[in-house]
Amino acid sequence: MATHLAAVASAKGQPLELRARPTPKPGPGELLIAVKSVALNPADTFMRGQGLFIQTYPTVFGFDIAGLVLDVGDGVPTKATDDDSVPFFQPGVSRIAAFAASFWRSYDPDYGAFQERCLVPWQHALLLPNNGLSWNHAATLSVSIEVPLNAWDLLEVPRIGATSASALTNKENQKDSPQKSEAILIWGAASSVGTMGVQTARLLREDPRTSFAAVYAVAGSANHSYVGSLGADRVFDYKDSQILENIIGAAKEDGLVIQRCFLATGELALCQAVLKAFIGAGPEGNKATASKIASAPVIPQDAEVIDGVDTVFVLPSSREEQRLEQMRYWLGTFGRANLAKGTIKPSPEPRIVGRGLEVINAGLDELVQGVSCTKLVVEIAE
Repeated sequence: MATHLAAVASAKGQPLELRARPTPKPGPGELLIAVKSVALNPADTFMRGQGLFIQTYPTVFGFDIAGLVLDVGDGVPTKATDDDSVPFFQPGVSRIAAFAASFWRSYDPDYGAFQERCLVPWQHALLLPNNGLSWNHAATLSVSIEVPLNAWDLLEVPRIGATSASALTNKENQKDSPQKSEAILIWGAASSVGTMGVQTARLLREDPRTSFAAVYAVAGSANHSYVGSLGADRVFDYKDSQILENIIGAAKEDGLVIQRCFLATGELALCQAVLKAFIGAGPEGNKATASKIASAPVIPQDAEVIDGVDTVFVLPSSREEQRLEQMRYWLGTFGRANLAKGTIKPSPEPRIVGRGLEVINAGLDELVQGVSCTKLVVEIAE
């Protein structure tokens, strides 16, 4: 029986242990991936330290993968079709980034990212363009794309590019397009999901079917230039004691309202305070159904309830069929197309912790201490 190495979680609060595991065969709709690089996420530290979401041990966790397709299960598209929005996967050829599916597989270790071989549903994979993108950069993509696109869906924003550009030139469509009256707010904009949030919000701002006229971002002062280069129109310092007044004042100066916010990281109460200031504002017929915050961090149990401001936790659907369709769009359609066109890019820059599964613990230790505007990556193989 073929085996591979894995960084195994044996118990809550314990360091990951290097162990050999049997290499699985892909089932229907699945890819077997030779993992080349993995990126580390804050949720990984909670899973190691607190056993977040994990019901049984031992297991393998982790989310962000870049690697080579080794084998495919029944039902996986393996040939090009007339529909170029459908990716196809060829063993030994296809390079992918992928969002590991262990969360939806009851933490079956075969689906965790932190190992040399990993199973993923093909809909969770982003087929990489042939432009020389490194494994280390590719490993940063799947979570950073999925989270903000999931947030935009939860905030009821029209999907980017869902209507053809030619259709939008029609006068009737132009007449029915919403007034550009909103600034979209991204809090924690220098994080990996925050930087991709800024990039995708820039595309929303440019889309005539949305009401967004500006992208407002909150980040540390050292990262303002970088966040601005990704597409933020205004960047605010989260350490500024006057940040609420500054954001609200800027929107009023720009003649805009703030009714939707993506909280990538940071304090929910501050986002609520901003949106509360604009309840009932904006032109009639051009409002969100309610002011709404999409929160990537888990919503605190003691979070204040603000009338007129809804908060939703950013998580794909719990229904398998719907989640696979969501992931297929977020990664396989939007991610693949925009990465190939260069309208999005991996962000922020990865920093390599080291090579080998045994250094994942050190990377998670560093992540617990906090990093700014960087993505920690571990090389697994060449």
